[in-house]
Amino acid sequence: MSLSNPVSRRALRHTRAIDIQAYSREDGLWDLDAHITDIKTFDTMLASGPRKGNEALHDLWLRVTVDKQLTIVDAEASSDAVPYPGHCNTIGPAYKALIGLNLMKGFRHAVKERLAGVQGCTHLTELALVLPTAAVQAFANDVWPVNERSSTATEKPFQLDKCHALKTDGGAVAEFYPRWYVNKTEAA
Repeated sequence: MSLSNPVSRRALRHTRAIDIQAYSREDGLWDLDAHITDIKTFDTMLASGPRKGNEALHDLWLRVTVDKQLTIVDAEASSDAVPYPGHCNTIGPAYKALIGLNLMKGFRHAVKERLAGVQGCTHLTELALVLPTAAVQAFANDVWPVNERSSTATEKPFQLDKCHALKTDGGAVAEFYPRWYVNKTEAA
């Protein structure tokens, strides 16, 4: 564990787990299967009745199918465990509203417009919001080149200027992407 040691003894009470798996398909499309669970370590009383400890309060799935431009061509949601059975688990079809959105172009804003509040499930909508970065990781080196090895590369690698470490005037770019390095002190 790379965090510092806790300053006090503590007891685990709740675990939220998010898992996203990316699959390339034979038809050239990609599936991103996202899964979220919420589990309490103790028996709890919900408005809908008791839930045993270590039993999922939420066990939710979201799959989006994207093309190589990261445009969603299909979407589906499923709820295996919910706090209000017969109610929470009826929202799945609303996630078809993701179809047509592009994970890299205003996606998070559009998701909030289409599925926030009573238009969707809070947890499935939160799960949708982490899909862009998972897709980028899936596409890196598989769909998109991410290094300088190709002497024919004429476009700046997609990941540059997208995070602190890969700013074009920074040390990592100078070292690993020298063609794209911008020395701001010399440019001034």
